[in-house]
Amino acid sequence: MPFDDVLAANRAYAETFDRAGLQPHAARHLAVLTCIDSRIDPLGMLGLAPGDAKILRNAGARVTDDVLRTLVLASYLLGVDRVMVVAHTNCRMAGGSEEQVHEAIAAAGGPDTRSLRFEVAADQEACLRADVQRIRSSPYLQGLEVGGFVYDVHTGLVTAVC
Repeated sequence: MPFDDVLAANRAYAETFDRAGLQPHAARHLAVLTCIDSRIDPLGMLGLAPGDAKILRNAGARVTDDVLRTLVLASYLLGVDRVMVVAHTNCRMAGGSEEQVHEAIAAAGGPDTRSLRFEVAADQEACLRADVQRIRSSPYLQGLEVGGFVYDVHTGLVTAVC
């Protein structure tokens, strides 16, 4: 079965599971939106522990409608009052175009994906600023502290952008 390895690892994890007492609220009142890139450890890069923050991930760390919906829930129901949007260096979703991503998927044997929008950021910093502003200007998310940051996948450092 294709999932045997991870199910076996889960059984080992469950033997020493010690998080049953964690509360659903973010202990540090923080939400972190970052990319799905496997080089990113959202808790580790910020010195956080399980239960400290709500972690949201998508390709490119973009503020989509679904991210806004999730932040509304996190803000009103789960104790979040600050949001970090964390892009990263060497991101496949930065510096190119939508068409290049569609072409790369087709070249890899994938289907025609032109009906999808991947939210590619030709100018990563400008998109990061726009995404932060999108949260700040949401009528549903007034009063949140929001910042934009870039994580360097070569050094592990997080730098404030806005």
